Amino acid sequence: MVVVYYKNVIFLLMRTLVIGDIHGGLLALKEVLEKALVDSEDTLVFLGDYVDGWSESAETITFLMELRKEINCVFIRGNHDELLYNYLKHGQDLETWREHGGNASKKSYQRLSKNEIKKHITFLEDLKFYHVDENNRLYVHGGFSSHRGPKFEYYPHMVMWDRSLWEMVCAMDSNLTPEDLYYPNRLKYFHEIFIGHTPVTRIGETVPTRFANVWNIDTGAAFKGSLSIMDVETKEYWQSTPVYQLYEDEIGRN
Repeated sequence: MVVVYYKNVIFLLMRTLVIGDIHGGLLALKEVLEKALVDSEDTLVFLGDYVDGWSESAETITFLMELRKEINCVFIRGNHDELLYNYLKHGQDLETWREHGGNASKKSYQRLSKNEIKKHITFLEDLKFYHVDENNRLYVHGGFSSHRGPKFEYYPHMVMWDRSLWEMVCAMDSNLTPEDLYYPNRLKYFHEIFIGHTPVTRIGETVPTRFANVWNIDTGAAFKGSLSIMDVETKEYWQSTPVYQLYEDEIGRN
């Protein structure tokens, strides 16, 4: 919530804040929530990948479960959250998962009781594939390929893995408008689209980055970047200390 004074009248502005990929960096999450002065009047939209990377994956999920009791939260499902769920629920212990942050998550879950793990499984089961708010803003972890929107994806889980949306807008002519013949149809369905999944550090950026109407909030917290939180209306953003500096004795996903 932001308090605005205008002509001796107090206006309370309720904010929607979107948060990028956390990857077990609980210290960074706490830092950005504090920097953004988040309170109970705000809505927080988390874009997924809460786990896999830094040492506090289980602790991050526990923190989020408590946070939703105080603040309205929307939790999107990331591909790493799905991989962790398959491990906790079905014992699926993929080598590729372990190599990309899964080993850190496995170690963190050794500190939880069986009852606590059951609660985490329920949390992971309840994650949303995507969310559309009242202002027609789409929040999704990776993206979507259907020209009709994520609702019409042939394989619904692909919204966690898709990179084609981000790659497309990065390569688009910046002069194109929705009225142009070659403007992609899948961008026309939403006022704005907020994604994570593909760190903007791959294209040399360090802050939330926009191409067309797509905002990428993943600023590389799993690697050498910071965790970011952004006000979807004003585009003001706050960033943590580069996460690797908060976990000096760890390597994250590097």
